Amino acid sequence: MQPFLSIIIPAYNEELRIAATLEKVFSFLETQEFESEILVVENGSQDRTAELVAQFQNAHPNLHLLRESQAGKGLAVRRGMLTARGDYRFICDADLSMPIEEIRRFLPPQLDSYDVAIASREFPGAVRYDEPIYRHIIGRGFNFLVRQFMGLKIHDTQCGFKCFRAGIVDDLFQKQVIDGWTFDVEVLFIAQKRGFKIVEIPIPWYYHPGSRVRIVKDTLAMFCDIIRIRINAVRGIYAPD
Repeated sequence: MQPFLSIIIPAYNEELRIAATLEKVFSFLETQEFESEILVVENGSQDRTAELVAQFQNAHPNLHLLRESQAGKGLAVRRGMLTARGDYRFICDADLSMPIEEIRRFLPPQLDSYDVAIASREFPGAVRYDEPIYRHIIGRGFNFLVRQFMGLKIHDTQCGFKCFRAGIVDDLFQKQVIDGWTFDVEVLFIAQKRGFKIVEIPIPWYYHPGSRVRIVKDTLAMFCDIIRIRINAVRGIYAPD
């Protein structure tokens, strides 16, 4: 039976929290009436992430482990999205900084008639918990650049929880070429160019230490990616087939 919901979890060196995350995700899904699947995409880890996920598969046949030798969140998400079979496909960060129960707000009947629903830490009604001020300032600066250079009037492109209607997944993710952190901006840029309906959902968001983002190096790389996306758009890379 085709799943109603696919949850895609990109996982790079997540051995310290992937087991607890999967326990919470399965506990939530067991209370739901719809069919579901979980795809953990392990990419380039040097720890026991894949081994721990594999241990869960014996008890959970709807859990799929996908492996990529190369690191990159964008690469992992693209693989998961294009492999998933659900009517709705939800990107979920492994740290569960958004409580897993919030997923219901992204799905019918609570939310309907959209193409992309993105969790927002900035949309009116959102609440941040324990986030260091320097991370908030950097995030706001990056969002300013995104709004100015990309024309994306979105309050928060980088929150790691997003839901896509299955019918648009191939169109977006087969055009995605950014393998790193800025894949969110690229995919949302393509979605906006296509005229797809994007909605923001304010969420409670909890900061957890251990972020994989390297503040200086990755911020510079993300700025370069913005320029790359603009060049790709001019070259017609994102044009419909």
